Amino acid sequence: MQTRVSTKGQIVLPGPLRRKLGIRAGDPLDASIESGRIVLTPQRQGKRELKIITDPITGLPVLTAGPDAPILTSEQVAEMLADFP
Repeated sequence: MQTRVSTKGQIVLPGPLRRKLGIRAGDPLDASIESGRIVLTPQRQGKRELKIITDPITGLPVLTAGPDAPILTSEQVAEMLADFP
């Protein structure tokens, strides 16, 4: 994937990369240079507090990680469930 540097030195991380790594607006990234390449590494936040709540529409129990949790695609969920014992 390709992106450009703006006149202010800003870059846009393509959406598929952000979604794959769970990067959201405001998330901190470590920047370094390795072998002549710029490397951005997401700083991992503390563990998320997961809770089971009742869905207000269906009344069924659902798992929530809070409003700032990354949004997962159906493909990502299927990939995670494939590895589930």
